[in-house]
This record gives sequence, structure tokens and C-alpha cells, in this order.
Amino acid sequence: MFRRLSLRWLASLWVVLAIIVGGAGVWVWMSSETAWRTHLVQAYVAGLALHDSLLNGGALPDGLEVTQLAVPPVLPAGWRETRISLTGGRPDMAQGPRLSVRIQSPDIQYPAAEVQSFGGGSQAAGLASVTRTLARFCTEPRLFVQLDDGIWSRIDGIPVWGCDAAPPDRRLLAAAILIGGLGLLLGWVAEVSSAFSNFAAALRDHRARTAALPVGGVEELRQTAEAVNAYVAQDRAALENRAMVLSGVSHDLGTPATRLRLRSALIENDELRAKLERDIDEMTSMIDGVLTYTRAEIGSEPFRQLSLNSLVEAVVADYQDVGLPVRMVAPPARRTGAGTLFARAASREMPDPHTILMRGQPTALRRALSNLIDNALKYGREAEVAVDGDADDAWITVTDRGSVLTGDDLDRLTGAFQRGRNSADASGVGLGLAIVSTVASQHGGDLRFQRADAGLSARLQLCRFWS
Repeated sequence: MFRRLSLRWLASLWVVLAIIVGGAGVWVWMSSETAWRTHLVQAYVAGLALHDSLLNGGALPDGLEVTQLAVPPVLPAGWRETRISLTGGRPDMAQGPRLSVRIQSPDIQYPAAEVQSFGGGSQAAGLASVTRTLARFCTEPRLFVQLDDGIWSRIDGIPVWGCDAAPPDRRLLAAAILIGGLGLLLGWVAEVSSAFSNFAAALRDHRARTAALPVGGVEELRQTAEAVNAYVAQDRAALENRAMVLSGVSHDLGTPATRLRLRSALIENDELRAKLERDIDEMTSMIDGVLTYTRAEIGSEPFRQLSLNSLVEAVVADYQDVGLPVRMVAPPARRTGAGTLFARAASREMPDPHTILMRGQPTALRRALSNLIDNALKYGREAEVAVDGDADDAWITVTDRGSVLTGDDLDRLTGAFQRGRNSADASGVGLGLAIVSTVASQHGGDLRFQRADAGLSARLQLCRFWS
């Protein structure tokens, strides 16, 4: 249900929920703080009333009981004791009786410095600070007081400063509410961001033109995915219709082209007959090239596991069978080092590469390699083919001899219907490298050129596990 809402409504809903959760967390925190302040104030006031009762005989506050002892208090084994001496007495007396205080606890040692400094310097404030400090900690202490050298009295005030009297501390609950609400909000933001990132990654993927994009997430993203899928479907249908039309035209032109060839054989002028046959060949080659380029753009051939070495060897063998100067060479040896942190790495050559397995379109790869070899033979004198790869990529390098193409020529030749300046007498329509570049992009790679020692080197880069 929430996924079908628009991003605007979802964002508004989450903002309202964040305000509610934040307000609830702050309210719980402030209510807990208020309850604790009230509890400590009540303990402080009880201490002031206790001081008045001890000095003036006033009534004891609720929750406190005073028991006189026959002997001074004895510290039980394992307990801790804090001793405090308070002076000052009543405000109307220059010097009142000294008040001795002992706090015995089985759990903690009370901070005497904090008790003596809180609430001012009067004796009443000092005793009130003692009772307030007792209320801060959850324990069952024993409080003993003595005026000057009189008898000791035990003050029982568990209803005032005991654990049961303390309000529940809900500050951790408030923090959990705030952190939980923030986590949910950030999680939703991360989910929406991830959905858009996944959509962008799927749109950049090589299968965006051949497979439907995932439809999900907020309503705006769903609408975008559906619109892109509709556009991709229309684009693919247009390509398929184009290929179908070109295929039909190529098939229909086969019969008149054959008749033209037969009729050209009746021409007695050898030069005119040769020109006519060359025009017929160029016409059929152009149609076949455009059809091949369109099919390469569609990329309908399924990917399957193949041995790149075997595929390249088979293509090279086909050229060698007809006597063309094409040969397969070993890739240049890579050097690697092995050693320890404290020893110089020993340089050694890698052994012969193993068979390079990858997922690809075998027919498209054969066509791309054939185009590279044809160009090498067309613009140079011979072709050398090498296969190499690593854990992620594989590449086929075709090197010619004698090519004079420049960098501007190389950038231009990867476009459709572009030919080199020295190919006036060679056949072709200028789609070979465009087909190679298209096949490379469908395999997650690209087509690169670089100058070699005696010619030009073309490198077909492929991703081994692109699909």
C-alpha cells in the first residue's frame, strides 16, 4: 500500500510521523526529568523539616521516623560509611550545636564533598543536601545523626529516599524512541534512494534495451520505469521492424541481382562487364552490411559459455585455409613478482595462459573478429591475432603491418559508413568497425586502437561474465 503512494505523500507522512515520534520522545524525557526533580525536591524539603525537628522539636515530615540509640552506631562488615560534620545551627544563633551525620550503605560510598557543597553553607541546607543525595541513588542506606555530644539517633526514611519512592527513569525509553524513529526515517530514505540507484544501474545496464526494467518503489519511480519500458519496447520493435524490412529487401533483391549477373555475362565489353559486376557486388554488400549492423544493434543472440581461444583459432584457421596472411601469436608474457616483506621480489615470467572461458554471443564475436581481420588485411598487409585475459576481462588484439591511419582516422572509423582514405580500391561500405564497436558494448567492453611497431593494433575488450 505504501509503495503505491507518491513520493510527495510518503515524504509528508514520514515528516508528520517524525514530528510525532520526536514529540513523544521529548515528552517522555521531560516528564521523567520533571518527576525526578520533584522527587529530589521532596527529599530536600524533608531534610529541612528533619533539621527543624531535631533542633526545635517540630513535627517530623511524613515518611521519616527517628529512633534514639543507646550506643553509637556500629558499621556492619562489608558496608561503607560516609561521615559528615555540619555546623551553623539556627539562623538566630551565632553558633549552633554541631550536627554529626553518618551514612552507612552496603552498596556505595556517598560523595561527601557533593553533600557538603549543595544548597548553601547553612546546617539545614547541609542536612537537606544529605537527604537529597540519598534520594539520588537506588539503595537502602542507614542515616544516623548526633547533636554535639548527645545521643545518636537513627533516621528511617525509606519512603522518602528509598528505591520504591524514586520515580521510574524513562530517559532510556525516550532515547530509544528518538533513535528508533530516526532509524526508521533514515531507513525509508535509504530504501527510496536505493530504489532510484538500482533503477539507474538497471538503466545503465547492457540489458536495458533487451529486458524490461524492474517496476517498483514509490509511484513516481513506478511511472518512470513503466514509461522507460514502453519506450524501450517501442525502440526494440522499431529495430526489429527495420531488420525485418532490410531482410525482406535483401531477399527480394537477390532475384534481380542474380538476373543482372546473368545478363552482365552477355556483355561482350570486358571492362563494362567488370564495372557492372562490381556495382552489383557493392550493392548487395551494402544491404548485407546494413542488415548485419541492425541485427548487431538488436543483440538478440543468446549468451552462452564459450572458449574464446577456440573461437579465435577457428576464425584464424578459416583465413589460413584460403591462403590469407593471418596468423595467431602468443600474447606478450607478463612478469610478476614473488617475495617477502624483507626480500626483493624475484621477477619471473608467467606461464602460457590457460583457455579463456567467458559468456558471450559466438556468432557476434566471430563477426566482430572477422571485421577486424578484414580491416587489417585491407589497410595493412597481414594480420596477427592474439588472445589474452585476466579474472574479469578478456581481449582480442589484431595487429596489421603497414597501416598509415592516424588518431583522427581511428576515431572516425568507428562510426557508421566511414572508410579509410586508402580504401578507395577496396570493397566495403564502412560498417565493419561500427559493428565491432556495437558487439564490444554488448559484451561490456569497447574497441581501442594504438600504434604498433610496424602498423596499427586494434584491441577488442570484453567482459568475461557480462551476462
